[in-house]
Amino acid sequence: MKLFSVLTFLLITLNILAQNSDTYRSEVWVSDNQDGTYTNPILYADYSDPDVVRVGDDYYMTASSFNAAPGLPILHSKDMINLKLINYALPKQVPEETFAVPQHGNGVWAPSIRSHNNELYIYWGDPDHGIYMVKTDDPYRNWEEPVLVMEGKGLIDPSPLWDDDEKAYLVHAYAGSRAGVKSLLSVNKMNAEGTKVLDAGRHVFDGHDDQPTVEGTKFYKRNGYYYIFAPAGGVSTGWQLILRSKNIYGPYEKKIVLEQGSTDINGPHQGAWVQTPEEEDWFYHFQDVEAYGRIVHLQPMSWENDWPVMGEDKDGNGIGEPVKTFKKPNVGKSFSVVTPVESTEFEEDSLGMQWQWQANPEVVWHAKLTGNDYLRLFSIKTPEDSPNLWMTPNLLLQKFPAPDFTATTKISLFPQEAEQGKRAGLIVMGMDYATLTLTHDEEGFIIRQTQAIDAIDGEEEVTITEKRIPSNEVVFRVEVNAPDAMCRFSYSEDGKSFIQIGDAFKAQPGKWIGAKVGLFNVSTQEAKRGGYADVQYFRIIK
Repeated sequence: MKLFSVLTFLLITLNILAQNSDTYRSEVWVSDNQDGTYTNPILYADYSDPDVVRVGDDYYMTASSFNAAPGLPILHSKDMINLKLINYALPKQVPEETFAVPQHGNGVWAPSIRSHNNELYIYWGDPDHGIYMVKTDDPYRNWEEPVLVMEGKGLIDPSPLWDDDEKAYLVHAYAGSRAGVKSLLSVNKMNAEGTKVLDAGRHVFDGHDDQPTVEGTKFYKRNGYYYIFAPAGGVSTGWQLILRSKNIYGPYEKKIVLEQGSTDINGPHQGAWVQTPEEEDWFYHFQDVEAYGRIVHLQPMSWENDWPVMGEDKDGNGIGEPVKTFKKPNVGKSFSVVTPVESTEFEEDSLGMQWQWQANPEVVWHAKLTGNDYLRLFSIKTPEDSPNLWMTPNLLLQKFPAPDFTATTKISLFPQEAEQGKRAGLIVMGMDYATLTLTHDEEGFIIRQTQAIDAIDGEEEVTITEKRIPSNEVVFRVEVNAPDAMCRFSYSEDGKSFIQIGDAFKAQPGKWIGAKVGLFNVSTQEAKRGGYADVQYFRIIK
């Protein structure tokens, strides 16, 4: 018995350590090969439109978050490869009342993160409201309230530049769906504090002739040149364009420096130029892989004749192509493997940072009490006349973390009323979605596999199959497999033997995002108030 107790204690201790964000190592995707090399992508997760800044020996990344809350994820690395999610700069989307309901595809579009006067600044464009900024002197703590720097429709992809004389400028692009025109880049003057634009701006580049959908701007200065890094050609099919000029307003020369070429890395573009203390140059960018979202790659970079060279020029046409495996950046030291947290035993006093809601959260959606080793989700009524869960705000979701993975969760449903109407479960969410649901009626508890095809268009969620179970407690599982993100659901009454249920489901991306996996607990409009579900764990494994 004593040996058993020691072994049990060790297993529990190791499990707790594994969940710690400082030591967490994914079971499904690690980029660091631990031999001095890394394999792209460095994040096989939907950190769309990434931007990165170095502060001393630390590297900070942010990314688009669209309608999800909290927004503007902050990731930290010491070696540019091993990243952990440490914070969000935006606890709630603004304007808060607008994002109290899901605003799929709206909200935080491509951000830029910069260091200035010992503070970190993030600028982003909301296509319906304008360009915002948040800042902090400590990225691990609270960020200041957002400031609307430039009001207007269709203003996106901003990037600031504080010039050598401390004058501040902002470059940005336009969303054709709101502004009526796209493929234009403009530069505005800002006040020195970076909180307000001071003029109407000047167009500095027109991509209509040969650089369609030029956007995603990043502003830099080097060797007397102003550089605008800007992708063109579209999200999944485009290339990385570089513009340069000795004058901030142009005229700008142009050069394509990164393309798919002979590789399988489509649309390699939009990201961040970063230089290490050892003066190595690197370029972060994304690749769109449909249901898996826009995943993050890192390319070696150098300079020739004051033009950046990215990746490897494999065919000799003067344009780089993405690398698959490469030596790690030289940062002067070696660091342990760490990845963003995926699994949780719900032992902490708050939700893990991997979780986001479909809208600004309400305090009554969940409870995570000190000392409780479970998450309680309350049965919240779905929106009136809603045929499916597309517009349900209280879905608790996280990004797909790898091409192949299995998500397992243990759920207990407490409807509190004999009448029907409460249900909780596991969901794979996108423009189509599928669930494995635990629900009830007067006779007891039922599990259902459901799907909503074309949920984005208001199509009804339908039940594929159902089965009665003798208990209010069940373990749900979904296996997701590449290349098509096919999902297969199963359940277990004892947590050991799993029974496949329902039809295979092909995960679909959401609006401008990848598919997500997570939890829900909802009630019909007709059911009485009350009811909750307790979730014991949520585990991501191979």
